[in-house]
Amino acid sequence: QVQLVESGGGLVQAGGSLRLSCAASGRTFGNYAMGWFRQAPEKERDIVAGISRNGGNTYYADSVKGRFTISRDNAKNTVYLQMDSLKPEDTAVYYCAARRPGLVMSITVDEYNYWGQGTQVTVSS
Repeated sequence: QVQLVESGGGLVQAGGSLRLSCAASGRTFGNYAMGWFRQAPEKERDIVAGISRNGGNTYYADSVKGRFTISRDNAKNTVYLQMDSLKPEDTAVYYCAARRPGLVMSITVDEYNYWGQGTQVTVSS
């Protein structure tokens, strides 16, 4: 089982940038497909971006395409979400998540098994 801890959230003005990090426990981080999700108040949790086990394949929600970049460093057991050109509608709690070992990347919330505690991102107008 992998444990995930997010960091890097905060308050930023519209047009600004933040970089989220998600540190994973364990020695087999490269076996886990990873995703970043977000949940705004009174809304469902939605995928923001996903990345395959070796980082070769990525997925972005249409709302963040061209502004956000997901990446991973398997040697450091960390996945990142670089967020540029932030908008007020990006305000949410951001979560990183992992699928069970060996499974391919998914864009479906229910197919992720391990979750971090979340980090708040607030974008002011």
